[in-house]
Amino acid sequence: MTVPHDDLAVRAESLACSYDAVPAVVDLSLEVVSGELFAILGPSGCGKTTALRLIAGFERPHAGRLTLFHDVVAAPGVHVPPERRGVGLVFQDYALFPHMNVGENVAYGVGARASDPRVRDALALTGLAGFAERRVHELSGGEQQRVALARALAPRPRLLLLDEPFSNLDPALRARVRAEVRAIVKRAGTTAILVTHDQEEALSIADRVAFMWRGRIEQVGRPNQVYERPATVHAAEFIGDANIYRTAARDGRVMTPWGEYPAPAGQGASVVVVRPEDVELRADGVPGTVEAREYYGHDQLLHVRLDDGTHVRVRVGPRVRTDGDRVALALRAAPTVLAVPPDPADASARPNDPLER
Repeated sequence: MTVPHDDLAVRAESLACSYDAVPAVVDLSLEVVSGELFAILGPSGCGKTTALRLIAGFERPHAGRLTLFHDVVAAPGVHVPPERRGVGLVFQDYALFPHMNVGENVAYGVGARASDPRVRDALALTGLAGFAERRVHELSGGEQQRVALARALAPRPRLLLLDEPFSNLDPALRARVRAEVRAIVKRAGTTAILVTHDQEEALSIADRVAFMWRGRIEQVGRPNQVYERPATVHAAEFIGDANIYRTAARDGRVMTPWGEYPAPAGQGASVVVVRPEDVELRADGVPGTVEAREYYGHDQLLHVRLDDGTHVRVRVGPRVRTDGDRVALALRAAPTVLAVPPDPADASARPNDPLER
């Protein structure tokens, strides 16, 4: 995605940061458009929180350049402190003051009284009008999350940073609250960056997603792009569920249990990615045996061993299947084929068998 520089809220160029000589962020480059909700997604320890701290100004990069709204805030010899960057923060634990009521907590973000118009506006924006006198311990988890968001928005920041903001919520609340947060951020017209390890969270609320692995951004795109066309093996494994197979490309084709498919141009090994929802039970499919199942009510995930030994995960409806059932599997859609070598760390994985997750 090419972004006109006039529309950029954040531009990171080759940022690097280490702790005790251990790299946390390596050659971090990304662009965030003004007004978008951008997610940095990756496993624990991949460097995403460090990336957020670099943007906020809590960490100094050892190399690279960072620009916020055309102002250089980090570069060799340049470091603008956090309080001068116009950035609001929502932390994982919300960091609310239990001895203050809701209005006082929000007012703390602007260094004013609870009667300040910015406090009233922030409470109204987050659906907390009338909550100013409530104590923090009287609120639900979702309401506390909105107080933290109101406090971050009260100073009217140019950029809002959210660090795993939904991880403390019960699963039943999570989907509703994240939809509320997206609506609030969009109403505020604020540019926001969310960091999370939850792929469902990132895909459901972000305008664009950056997938991070071992300190590097491996892919940036709209949620459907990073899910449907992963750029690397790591992205395919981490974002959603996937059957991942290695196979050698020959004459521009790769062999799968379901026949041959075109391989992208390029030399070296290829990786075939088959999403469980792209497999179906069909009488004319490839035969196999159900070895296990994970039942979720609305659907279930079957673990099937094909007769040639290949393991396949397939997502099907709730009709009960039991271990040992004979089934036949066909593809609903052509698999994704990546012309990249598998990670050397996974070299022990068997050919034509999914890489271990």
